[in-house]
Amino acid sequence: MNFIPKSLLKKLYTRGSLTKANEGFTFNIKNRLIDVHFEGLSHLSIEGSEIQKDQIFADLGDGKWLSIEEINKQNGFGLKLGKSFNVLVVSQLNGAKNLDLSFKFDTKPFGKLSFSITDQVNAHKEERAIKIPRIHNADYGKEAIKERQEFVQSFSGSNPKNISNPIEDTTVYQGNIEHLTGFAKIPMGIAGPIKVNGEHAQGEYLVPLATTEGTLVASYNKGIKLVNEVGGVNCRVIQDSMQRAPVFIFDTLIKAVDFGKWIKTVSKDLKAQAEIGSNHLKYDSVEVYQAGNNVFLRFNFFTGDAAGQNMVNKATFQICQWILEVYDGVQHFFLESNMASDKKHSFINSLNSRGKRVIAEVTFPEELLVKNFGVDAHQLQRHLGVANLGGMMAGVNNNGLHTANALAAMFIAFGQDVANLAESTAGFLHTEVLADGSLYGTVTLPSLIVGTVGGGTALPTQRDCLEMVGCYGSGKAKKLAEIMAGVVLAGEISLGAAISSLDWVAAHEDLGRNSIP
Repeated sequence: MNFIPKSLLKKLYTRGSLTKANEGFTFNIKNRLIDVHFEGLSHLSIEGSEIQKDQIFADLGDGKWLSIEEINKQNGFGLKLGKSFNVLVVSQLNGAKNLDLSFKFDTKPFGKLSFSITDQVNAHKEERAIKIPRIHNADYGKEAIKERQEFVQSFSGSNPKNISNPIEDTTVYQGNIEHLTGFAKIPMGIAGPIKVNGEHAQGEYLVPLATTEGTLVASYNKGIKLVNEVGGVNCRVIQDSMQRAPVFIFDTLIKAVDFGKWIKTVSKDLKAQAEIGSNHLKYDSVEVYQAGNNVFLRFNFFTGDAAGQNMVNKATFQICQWILEVYDGVQHFFLESNMASDKKHSFINSLNSRGKRVIAEVTFPEELLVKNFGVDAHQLQRHLGVANLGGMMAGVNNNGLHTANALAAMFIAFGQDVANLAESTAGFLHTEVLADGSLYGTVTLPSLIVGTVGGGTALPTQRDCLEMVGCYGSGKAKKLAEIMAGVVLAGEISLGAAISSLDWVAAHEDLGRNSIP
């Protein structure tokens, strides 16, 4: 696609970056579109007056100012999505408070592009005297890490000796962390093996749990033991999608209504745009919600074995770019309206799902409950029923007991985005006492956001943990989701029984670290 709407091109300029400098003024350009090759600046004008190229310089990230003429002669430079560069213009501002800037430049694959902006001039800023050390093009090496550890020691007066790590190749962490300074060492235990009877996970699995909470691994092991005695836990992934929700704003209600009707007629175009440049993402559908002159679009995508947030960002941006090209009357738009509720709990995701909707079930004979936990099904059911009432009064997003415990410990071990726990820990626990005195239990996780490729999954420790359960790489994300749901259910029954039998406090006293120095 060679067309980029002016409203999007203006986003290349970092608003608020226009700053006085000793030689003139500076501003920042950031790539917020897609990977692009900047072939050369052909025109820059300030307040309608063209600036000569020998007055324009750029810092491409290494602290060195190169003239635009020199950059143009070198056929430009590649600029990946999310990267930026600073521009210095050697020209006096003469007290101006606001400036109109116009740009014309050449790129691949878009060709010649141009846009204009107006920005407020900031006073000259001295560079911060204190800076976190960085080494350009070697910032993930041992020397850079050591410099930052020494910086922490000199700045804070503490000795961060325990965050150092004898990892041979620290460069593997590039792309997962910035200012790499050390490693937070979290103890990890193993629970299981748990027997899972899933569609994708079939067998017994040792499960790594990274946690600092005493009794946690023991509690899950106890629940898993009971699950295994009844033949395992049944698990199924019944829904799988990732969302992004832009909003389009119109100047009248009528125009917004017309847009909402139109968007439902172009499903094939939306799908074609979303899937440009991706072999894994698949477009599914769009939900339309209108409030006043605002139209919220909630796009649903399948992202393969990746958790998929970055993937759906690019796909949705491509769709929005197409919409702005072909549909007249959009006053403004934002790529995310908060209706996807990324990294936040929401009822729309509890009902419609975001990530994987996975359900686990198991039935416990009464004699096994009494033998293992000292409670019968009726006693446990009564406790869970009262807990439902208490949870409703409190307004919880989960009527279970500690879904977050299992998921947080597994998220850390398996290299998942821990912030996604805000959505993933939503859950619905349901139990029934059957005619023979058995306890039937299920847990539904409506928005479990996990992946087995991308993100932190390929880091050394996390890859080891994923391989431990046979879930590293493509084709394994649903298997991982089923295993995790099975562990969650085992833990729900274990803690519920411990509270019902009054063993909860005793277990923490015996295995936990309750004394505070």
